Amino acid sequence: MAQIVVRKLEDEVKEGLRRRAARHGRSLEAEVREILRDAAVAEPGEEDDIARIGLGTWLTRQFAGNGLREGEKIEEIRGDWGVRIPKFDE
Repeated sequence: MAQIVVRKLEDEVKEGLRRRAARHGRSLEAEVREILRDAAVAEPGEEDDIARIGLGTWLTRQFAGNGLREGEKIEEIRGDWGVRIPKFDE
């Protein structure tokens, strides 16, 4: 099997990978192998494949930019949606 060395990796990146590995119940090395394996088998355009990235990530990407903007209130866009959005504070 092949080996690679990644030099000049930021400490924050290594720590993030370590935490991710712990969440998945794997060693840091096993987690990095899994990430690289996934990246190596992905075909162009597969980044949006629901089965590969998960439904939550897919939905987030599909609806990015379609919600409230910074500082905007739901009352300001209520009529734009063509449906009655109930006020829960009544």
